[in-house]
Amino acid sequence: MSMDSYKKQQQMKSLTRQLSEHSALGLGMSKLALVVCAACACSFFYVALLLLSSASMMASCIPSSSHGSTTSSRIMPYNFALLGSSNATTAASSRFTLNLDQEKQRYSSTSPRKSLQQASGSRTSASQASGSTSSSTSAGDSALVSSIPAKVVPKIGPHDAAQVEIPSTTIAKTEIHTSTSTSTATTLYNIVFGIAASSRLWDRRREYVKLWWKSSQMRGFVWLDKKVRRKWSKTDYPPFRISSSTAAFNYTNKMGARAAIRISRIVSETFRIGLPDVHWFVMGDDDTIFIPENLVKLLSKYDHTKYYYIGSSSESHTQNLHFSYNMAYGGGGFAISYPLARALERMQDGCLHRYPYLFGSDDRIQACMAELGVPLVKEPGFHQFDIYGDASGLLSAHPVSPLISIHHLDVIHPVFPNMTQVQALKHLSRSIKVDAPGILQQSICYDKWRKWSFSVSWGYAVQVYRGILPPRELELPARTFISWYRRTEDSGFPFSTREISRNPCEQPTIFYMDNVGHKNSSRSYSTYARETKRRGDCRWKMASPGGIDSIMVYRDRTEGNWHTAPRRHCCRVINSDKRNVEIEVGQCRTGEFIA
Repeated sequence: MSMDSYKKQQQMKSLTRQLSEHSALGLGMSKLALVVCAACACSFFYVALLLLSSASMMASCIPSSSHGSTTSSRIMPYNFALLGSSNATTAASSRFTLNLDQEKQRYSSTSPRKSLQQASGSRTSASQASGSTSSSTSAGDSALVSSIPAKVVPKIGPHDAAQVEIPSTTIAKTEIHTSTSTSTATTLYNIVFGIAASSRLWDRRREYVKLWWKSSQMRGFVWLDKKVRRKWSKTDYPPFRISSSTAAFNYTNKMGARAAIRISRIVSETFRIGLPDVHWFVMGDDDTIFIPENLVKLLSKYDHTKYYYIGSSSESHTQNLHFSYNMAYGGGGFAISYPLARALERMQDGCLHRYPYLFGSDDRIQACMAELGVPLVKEPGFHQFDIYGDASGLLSAHPVSPLISIHHLDVIHPVFPNMTQVQALKHLSRSIKVDAPGILQQSICYDKWRKWSFSVSWGYAVQVYRGILPPRELELPARTFISWYRRTEDSGFPFSTREISRNPCEQPTIFYMDNVGHKNSSRSYSTYARETKRRGDCRWKMASPGGIDSIMVYRDRTEGNWHTAPRRHCCRVINSDKRNVEIEVGQCRTGEFIA
């Protein structure tokens, strides 16, 4: 074979090999294109299935009315990424139903409400027979619904037309008591008290409860950690209840005590008793006194069919910072409306599990209120009294608001000198019986001839100052007390105060209530005797109030609704001589002001 022929043959083989490689590459690219197209088609089909599954889940989460109608509130699935396939969705739904059944079985076996519902079955049946149902779900009931889709719809009760889906993660109980309230105006009977007490301190503190409890007019319970021996009449105190075990709840705060969990559940446990015709649940401690008449008037301002959480902050700025200014202090007392108590009872156990690190009972209640979306409505008449020492500075300059409660009676000095605390409170209760709305209400007036300023804290004390002090100064509490952290500076308090002068000429002469009664059907009288404590000598060349023996105050009966449009009552000096002063207190006349 010649060299030319050999080269041509090799060129033909090379060309043939290149053509084969290109053909194979083309075939591979075609196969790859087919695979990609097939994958895209599957993906589009998978996405379509996912969208259809999600849409069905969203549709199933619309709560339906007991009458067959639907509400406008929709519940979105918790996480679309969890719904990877229809099988995963079915499995999750099965697990949810299983957990729900377990929760219902567990609480039905331990809850005391099953027997209570049987006992109140006739009452509930009568209510249902009357056809008294609501037309819509309350806002608070909707707030209870979690964002996790649920398949089970528990019945809420005859007062809620809609049925709400409750997920297994927040289910605590499903059987709910209903209040068969037929009255609209709140009376003392419509308020149920829950008094937190301990078996160790009850024997010492029970006298405080006895001072204000009226067994023939009031309802409530003293909640104890264990039984105590009864050495007293049943009519002197509320019935006793033993709190249920809190062993299932974790408590991790090293500074506090587990009793905080027990106390935080008192409102819920009181609710489960199922008393009829309840408007409000009021929480308080056993070392607290309440002024029931004022409490009724105060709560009457609010619609008890709505969600209300009413109370006040601490008198300690540091305490409020450590806990929250949004928290009602349970020692001073707080009020929860019936619908809110119902919502709290449903979710509280689950809520408590989420806050094992909190210190006390009050912050646990507030944490649950925050989850329910209900803010604190502040009423300054609830007094936590996180102070030490002489509380007369606060009592003599009470806010223009009804006195509702006084807490920490074992910590502050007796409210009247030269008495025990119980004796002093009994003495104060004499004024409360005559004119409860007017107790501690401050009025300011002047004896311009002798240049004296009078600050009248009705039913408690009258303070007389040398000189004409403006009302904006006299309405501030004098710092006769120290803060909860035993400091004297004004920065420890969440309100303005005034310092006590060391100059005896600038210190007040104090007259404490000695006697009180009715002058006639529309006016009371009260006498105030000068304190026996001797103060330093004053060298000012002006008349000294130290020469006055007693002060007589005539006061017009306080109108029951005065606090709805608060205004300090005016006072006038009507008679003044060397030994006695007479003052009248009443509504300010047209054009009258304090100057």
